[in-house]
Amino acid sequence: MLAGGQSRRLGRDKAVEPVGGQPLIRRVLDRLSRVCDELVVVVADQARGGALPLGPGHRVALDRYPGGGSLGGIFAGLATMRQDWGLVVACDMPFLNLDLLRYLRSQRPGYDAVVPVLAGRPEPTHALYSRDCLPFIEDKLKVGSLKISGFYDRVRVNYVPEAAVARFDPEYLSFFNVNSPEDLARALSLVAAGR
Repeated sequence: MLAGGQSRRLGRDKAVEPVGGQPLIRRVLDRLSRVCDELVVVVADQARGGALPLGPGHRVALDRYPGGGSLGGIFAGLATMRQDWGLVVACDMPFLNLDLLRYLRSQRPGYDAVVPVLAGRPEPTHALYSRDCLPFIEDKLKVGSLKISGFYDRVRVNYVPEAAVARFDPEYLSFFNVNSPEDLARALSLVAAGR
């Protein structure tokens, strides 16, 4: 899970913002715990890790390329984890669809990455990556090329079409993230409606 952002648009730390009676990050971690054997939270520094309400089974990974954005976070998470594959999501995605995540996980054989595509664009922070991606990600980080999909041409990517995603999540709520006060209000409204 990527949790290194600075929440500039919201104006306060969105990871600890209450959503559904718990900090947003805990809501996301609780969902992930149902589909992942290992939970790694990537943060910019130790102070950030210590400030988050994490449980005893959650591991913290520090950015190895400060300023590397989400690509650097993906690298840090993959390099820290013990598993061969990592599911990458952000800490501000409160409506992850577990059936969709399980489906994406089933699409790994023969590939190095599994990436959903919505409106013709990949969703790289709601995707799975194998550790085989690490050297290609690091190559991009070393030259300051931070676009996540910038290394995709070097690995085998299974692009999951929008129609397949819609079978599990027709409203695409899995991809909704809390960036602004308006997003937070929508998230609270959706939770109140039982989502």
